[in-house]
Amino acid sequence: MNQAEVTKLMSQLKIALKPRHRNLKTPLGPEGRLDKLRQTVTALIKYERIELFYNRADEARGYTERLVSDALRYGDTHKPMMEMADYWLLEKQLVHKLFKVLCPRFENENGSVTKMFNAPRVYPADPKRAYFKRVVLELKGNPYPTITPDSSYRNKNLIHNVLLDAAMKDFYAEKERQQQLLEQEQTLNSVEESKK
Repeated sequence: MNQAEVTKLMSQLKIALKPRHRNLKTPLGPEGRLDKLRQTVTALIKYERIELFYNRADEARGYTERLVSDALRYGDTHKPMMEMADYWLLEKQLVHKLFKVLCPRFENENGSVTKMFNAPRVYPADPKRAYFKRVVLELKGNPYPTITPDSSYRNKNLIHNVLLDAAMKDFYAEKERQQQLLEQEQTLNSVEESKK
C-alpha cells in the first residue's frame, strides 16, 4: 500500500491536535475521562455553543471534528459510523440531528466545523484560587449571535464608541487650550521684553 492510498483511509481534520491526550482530572480514571468527553461532545452537538475550561474544550473539539467529518464522509447508512455516533452521543435523538441538520449545514464547509474563543476573565478574581482558562466552543452556523463583533461595521451608538468619541473630543479640546495658553504666555513674554 503506497502513501497515497494510506491517506485515503482516514479523513484529515482541519484543526491541529496535540500528539498526546491531556491529563484531565477525573476521579474514575480513563473511563471517567471518556465519559466526561462524551458528555462534552453531546452538549456541543445539542446546544451548539458551550463554555468550559480550555483543556476539556480543546480535546472535545477534536472528537467533535472527527465525528462530524466522518458523518459527512460516510453518511447514516455506514454501520461503523452509526456505532461511533451512538457511542459519542449520549442522547439518541442527537444522532438524527447530526445527520439531518449538521451534515447538510457543513457539507460545503472547507475549514473546521468548530470555533473556539477565549472567554472573559472573571473580575475580581479570588487570589486564593488558581485561575483556569475558560473558552467558548461552538459549532459554525449556530443560531446564536456572534461572539466577535463585525469589524466591517462601525456603529457610533455603541456605548464604548460613544465614550471613546467623548474622550477623544475632551483630549483634543484640552490640547488646544494648552496650546492657546502657551501662545498667550509667549506673547506676554515678548511684550515685557520689548518694554525693557
